[in-house]
Amino acid sequence: MTSARTTTATVTSSDGTSIAYRRLGDGPGLVLLHGAMQSGYSNIEFARALSGEHTCYVPDRRGRGLSGPVGDDYGVHKEVEDLDALLTATGARDVIGISSGAVIALRTALVRPDLRRLVAFEPPLDVDGSNATDWLGRFDREIAAGRVAAALVTGMRGTRMGSPVFRALPRWLLERLTATFMARQERQAEGEEPTFRALAPTLHQDALVVAETADVLDVYRSVRAEVLLLGGSRSPAYLKGALAALEPVLPSARRVELPGVDHQVTCNAAMGGRPALAADEVRRFLA
Repeated sequence: MTSARTTTATVTSSDGTSIAYRRLGDGPGLVLLHGAMQSGYSNIEFARALSGEHTCYVPDRRGRGLSGPVGDDYGVHKEVEDLDALLTATGARDVIGISSGAVIALRTALVRPDLRRLVAFEPPLDVDGSNATDWLGRFDREIAAGRVAAALVTGMRGTRMGSPVFRALPRWLLERLTATFMARQERQAEGEEPTFRALAPTLHQDALVVAETADVLDVYRSVRAEVLLLGGSRSPAYLKGALAALEPVLPSARRVELPGVDHQVTCNAAMGGRPALAADEVRRFLA
C-alpha cells in the first residue's frame, strides 16, 4: 500500500459551512466521498492505495469529523453543494462515492456535467420499497433519549447491515453486545478513526438522503460521466438490486462485483475492510 504525506484543508460550501478534507498523493484529482457511520478517515487506507496515481481528496461530510455542523434545511441539495464546492476548489473531475456518498455523487453528476468518471459503490437507493426508512422515527427517539446502543441496533436492522446470524439475535442481546463493542472501541480508540458513539447521530442524515431519493431512477439518464457500479458479492440483496436497477438507466456504465466481500470493503482494515482489493478494481477503471 502506497504511503503518502497527508495534509488537511477546508473549503466553504455555498451556505457558509466549512468542509474539511485530507489531501494525499500525486496525479489527477480524485474525490473519495464516504458513506454512513463514517468520516473521511474511515477510508484513508483506500485513499492511500490510490495515491500513487491520483491526488486524493477525502472530505468529512458536514456534521462529521473536522467539518462544520449539519445546519438548517438539510437535504441532499446541501451534500451536493458541499461536493460541488470541493470539486471547484480542487479541480478534480473523478469521484468515488461510497454507500450514501454514492447517492450524493450521482446527484452531483446531474449538476456537474464536467465530471468524467464516477465510481458508485453500493448506493443504498430505495427502489420500490427495497430500502424503506420507516425505522427512522424509532431511531431518532432512541438517540434523543441517549440510548445510543439501542439506536444503532435499530439502524443496523433497518439497513440490514451486519451478519444475518448477528441480526437474528434477540434485540436485548444485540443492544448489550453493541454497548460492549462501543465501550471497547472507546477504550482502544487511536488516531482519527471515529467511534460509533460519535457517528451514531449522523445516521439520521444518511436515512434522509435515502428517503429523499427514493424511486427516482429516471433522473440518472442524464448523467454524462462514465460510471463504474461496484459492489460486493456478500452485500445485502437490496444493494445489489440498486446496482442492477441503475445499470440500464445510466448512459455509460458497467458493473463489477468483488468476490467474497461485503459493504465494508472500502473501510480501513481495522474496521473489517479490504481497501487494497477495492482499490485494484478502481485503478483499472480509472487507468
